[in-house]
Amino acid sequence: MIDLGISKLALIGAVALIVIGPEKLPRVARTVGTLLGKAQRYVADVKSEVNKAMELDEIKKMKETMESAAQTVKSGFEESAHAFEKDWQNATQGIVSSLEGTHDTSADAYLHTPESITAPAFMPQYRHPGKKWRMKQSAMPQWYKARAGLRTKALSGAARVARHRPRPVAGGH
Repeated sequence: MIDLGISKLALIGAVALIVIGPEKLPRVARTVGTLLGKAQRYVADVKSEVNKAMELDEIKKMKETMESAAQTVKSGFEESAHAFEKDWQNATQGIVSSLEGTHDTSADAYLHTPESITAPAFMPQYRHPGKKWRMKQSAMPQWYKARAGLRTKALSGAARVARHRPRPVAGGH
């Protein structure tokens, strides 16, 4: 921008004092200051808009490169999966053909009949867990509380007072 030193500013101020006059100079200086502030804000807004546009373009380019890399990885994975599937089919065909060539009836029956696959004799039936949502499940097991002598049930306030009330002595008043 324009290089304004102290000597140039003093010269501009002296000329403005002579041309404008001492009565109107403060008001003109305030107006010039507000206009310069608005201009600086406008320039800063334009710079930020340009920076945002540049960053958006960079992000779009990065997105495109990531998508192309993902597509490359996906196609490589699909190719390797297809090759594995072919190898698997070839291997199983070889095993099946070798088993068919031997004509072993037990192996043949096992491979070709679905009756050979049996379900277990006892299948457990589904049971709902039966959570007691109204009862608090404590972290300490009941057997430990019983062994340690801890109380397992909550007492009401009146029951607690009655429990700790001193007992009357049998012989005295």
